[in-house]
Amino acid sequence: MADLRVKFCGLDFKNPILVASAEPSNSVANIKKCIDNGAAGVVVKTIGDIPAFRQLTKNSKYCILNDKTRPIEGKVPRSFTFYSRSGYISQPHEEWIPILKETVEYARQNDSHIIGNVTGGTLQGWVDLAKMTEDCGVSMLEINLQHGAPPELADRAKGHYIACDPEMTAEITRRVTEAVSIPVMAKQTPEAVSLTAVARAAQGAGAAAVCVNSRFKGFATDIETGKPYIDGPAGVGGPWIKPLTLRWVQEIYSQLGMEIAGSNGIYDGKDAIEFLMSGARVMQVCSILMLKGIEWLPKMINDVETFMDSHGYADIDSLYGISARAAVTSFPELLKAPRVEATINRETCLYPKCNACTRMCFYDVMRPGENQVDINIKNCIGCQLCMNTCPTGSITMVPEGTSAA
Repeated sequence: MADLRVKFCGLDFKNPILVASAEPSNSVANIKKCIDNGAAGVVVKTIGDIPAFRQLTKNSKYCILNDKTRPIEGKVPRSFTFYSRSGYISQPHEEWIPILKETVEYARQNDSHIIGNVTGGTLQGWVDLAKMTEDCGVSMLEINLQHGAPPELADRAKGHYIACDPEMTAEITRRVTEAVSIPVMAKQTPEAVSLTAVARAAQGAGAAAVCVNSRFKGFATDIETGKPYIDGPAGVGGPWIKPLTLRWVQEIYSQLGMEIAGSNGIYDGKDAIEFLMSGARVMQVCSILMLKGIEWLPKMINDVETFMDSHGYADIDSLYGISARAAVTSFPELLKAPRVEATINRETCLYPKCNACTRMCFYDVMRPGENQVDINIKNCIGCQLCMNTCPTGSITMVPEGTSAA
């Protein structure tokens, strides 16, 4: 049986699945339920001192869309879009002191961790909230940088969010890391020009890890009414966004060697495996729990274990970062890749009933013939589009010069 334990920021986690800062972590009952269902850690919903964001939470709105940009109506597709608007905890931050203390103790009793999450409206607010959270006994602290700079730094800001600006990220991160002794994780926004540059700034300011990443800001329209869903712009994410998130996970892992918590794009355990292989040591999950219930956690954890057992991975380290390390990321290296070309298995090809490859080839390779597809092999560049669109798997790629065409 595979060992799912993982060390992250110097802490031991029983598995790589954490619950992200959101509605599933907004109360004692929810946090305990996450722990009871196997979460190795729970990042509490953001504790902040900005009244407007507390009010926003009381006016939260959700619209879950399918691949036709229509409300799912109870049927959760794998490619759903989670379109929503919410804020931070709705209570004054002081009221979370007993909540944190109670859940920290519960987590300790059940081999789990409580991870604080704070955001401040002023520089002193950041420091005070960080200290308050640490004093409650949390294992580590996540800082939510997806809002505007505090007034003391506003004239230096170079982005809509703190997390868009490496200099601003470094300033806030430094203030927090100097105020607390527990590991600090900076949460990133996909709205930044370069998440790697922001991660580097956070790392230089003392962050032990980054969370890659929060959601995009989007806009979704109901074409039947001509109005936006939930009245206007909102956060947008879902499993379909996974390749965009993994791009930054891979790059930050490869360039900085930094500890990463992956988030945004996780549906099940197989997605978690992709994050692990791309360079994230742990995952933060949220949207799928809000649609399938917190009871979805055991399935995700079991999926990870089952995959590792069936593929011979003894522990998390044996698959951590392997895809990132195998990636060819420079054009000169990509151009050195061995050349390939297409070949067709005539016995399984359905032509002329199926002519997908002749319609999808844009290099004049796959040509309609009388009884079979004619291959103009000298034009083949090995792009693999025909192989991907063949419904019977009859097309494969072989080394250049060996096609049976």
